[in-house]
Amino acid sequence: MVNDNKVAASTVRDHHVQYIAEKGRMAWQKATGYGRRSLVETAIGRYKHSIGPKLRARSTDGQQGEVAIAVNALNRMIRTAKPISARQT
Repeated sequence: MVNDNKVAASTVRDHHVQYIAEKGRMAWQKATGYGRRSLVETAIGRYKHSIGPKLRARSTDGQQGEVAIAVNALNRMIRTAKPISARQT
């Protein structure tokens, strides 16, 4: 007896491996949105490292305010440190 979930997951993985083999890793990343996911994971890691892994406020309104302030501060830090680059042709 085979678990249907394992078969489906294996099939999806096999499909991804085959896609990479045929079209390349960068094409796979673009097709699956991997780059965007990676950017989101990096942003969350940056948030947790700079601000902390837990919210301190107890109420929902307080938590929303805490997150808004933290995101604003983090965005300011990123804008300050981000280099301005332009492609040269």
